[in-house]
Amino acid sequence: MRADRLLSLLLLLQNRGLMTAPELAAELEVSVRTVYRDIEALGASGVPVRADRGPEGGYRLMEGYRTRLTGLTDAEAGSLFLAGLPGPARDLGLGAVLASAQLKVEAALPGELADQARRVRERFHLDAPAWFRDADPVPHLERISGAVWERRVLRARYRRWRGEVHREVCPLGLVLKGGIWYLVALAENPENIVRTYRVSRFQAVEETGDLFTRPAGFALAAYWAESSRRMEAALRQGTARLRLSPRGQKLLPMQFGAAGVRALREAGPPDGEGWVEAELSVESEAVATGDLLRLGTEAEVLGPPGLRQAVAGAVAVLAERYAAGR
Repeated sequence: MRADRLLSLLLLLQNRGLMTAPELAAELEVSVRTVYRDIEALGASGVPVRADRGPEGGYRLMEGYRTRLTGLTDAEAGSLFLAGLPGPARDLGLGAVLASAQLKVEAALPGELADQARRVRERFHLDAPAWFRDADPVPHLERISGAVWERRVLRARYRRWRGEVHREVCPLGLVLKGGIWYLVALAENPENIVRTYRVSRFQAVEETGDLFTRPAGFALAAYWAESSRRMEAALRQGTARLRLSPRGQKLLPMQFGAAGVRALREAGPPDGEGWVEAELSVESEAVATGDLLRLGTEAEVLGPPGLRQAVAGAVAVLAERYAAGR
C-alpha cells in the first residue's frame, strides 16, 4: 500500500506542480505527518523533490523531471468507468483506487491533452443524487459490489413493503439511478427470474461460498432500459384530463417530469385567461389524487369522474379541517 501511495504522491507533484503538505494529505487521505515521511522516502529513492519555504511554499519536482511509471493495475483500470462519479466510487470502496488511476492516466497524456483534461475537471462536475434528498444508507454496498465482480452467490435478508424475506441471489450488476443504488440479481428459485433490489433495503448480506455462471447474453444496460420501461408502464395506469393555469403549466413539468412535459406538448390552445386543457399520464387513483393536489389552485381535474370526485373529496376534507380553526 505504501508503494502505491508513494507513486500517487509522485504523480500528484508531476501533474499539479507546487502543492502543500495539507493539500497532499487531503488528496491521499492520510495525515500531514505521513506526507512528510513519504516526501523523505521519495527523496531517499532519488526523486528530486524540492521544498519551497514561506507562505506561498510547498513541495514540487525539480524542473524537467518526469516519471513514466504509470502502469494501471487491474483494479485501477476497472475503476475508470466511474471517473466522473467520485461519490459513488467512494461508496463502492474504489475512491482511492480511482484517484490513483486518474493520476496515472493524466501523467501518461501528452502535455496538451493533460491540460485539456485538467480544464474539463475544473469546469464540469456531475452530482448524481436528486435535490433535497439525503442519500440512502448503503452499508452493504461494498460487499455486494465485490460479489458482483467475483460472481459470488449472496445470502441476504431483504426488507420489502410486506416484511422481510430471506433470499439467495446471484448478483449480476449494480445500477445508480437518481442517487439510489439498485442491485440486479438472479433469484435462486426454480423460475430463475432476474429481479431488481434497492440496495439500502438489504438488512444483512453474506457470501455462501458458491460461485455462479452469468446468464449467456445478459446485458445490464439493456435489462435496465426494458425494466424501467415496464415499471413506468405499470405505474402509469390512467390518464387525467386537466385544466391548467399559466402558473400550473410551469409547475407541471416540475412535479411530473417527462410525463408533464409530454402533457404540455400535446395540450390544447389557451383560452382567454391563458388556461389550457391537457391529458396527463398518472398512477393509481389514490396516488394521482395526492400528486394532483400539489398543483393547488393552479389546476382543475376535469376527468375521469372518479379521479375528479376523489380530488374534490380530499379538498372538502381539507377545507373542513382548516375551517375548524384549531
